[in-house]
Amino acid sequence: MTETATRFVRVGRAADVPPGGVEVFDVEDRRIAVYRLEDGYYAIEDLCTHDGGPLAEGEIDGDQVICPRHGARFSIRTGAALTFPAITPVEQYPVRVEGDDLLVGLPD
Repeated sequence: MTETATRFVRVGRAADVPPGGVEVFDVEDRRIAVYRLEDGYYAIEDLCTHDGGPLAEGEIDGDQVICPRHGARFSIRTGAALTFPAITPVEQYPVRVEGDDLLVGLPD
C-alpha cells in the first residue's frame, strides 16, 4: 500500500469556523467545508454525492451533517455516507491549526 503525499494549504483563520459550526472555503477548484466539533476541526468536500447539493447548508447533528436536499447523512469526521439516498462517501481532508492559521491537507 502506497502512502499519498499531502501538502497543507492555508484556507483561513481558525476563528473563521465557529464552535459547532461550519465554514466553506474555495481551495484550488474544490469547495471544502470545515466543521468545528467539540474535539477539533474536520474537513469534507461540500458536495453531496447523491445529487451534488451543498452539504454545508445542511443541519449539523452531532458529528453528522444532513444534506438539505434529500436528507442523506454523512459523517463529518470521515466523510462516510451513512444513510440513503447517498451511498458514496464524500472526500475527507486532514486539518491542522498552526497558531491562528487553519490549514487543510490536499493530495499532491
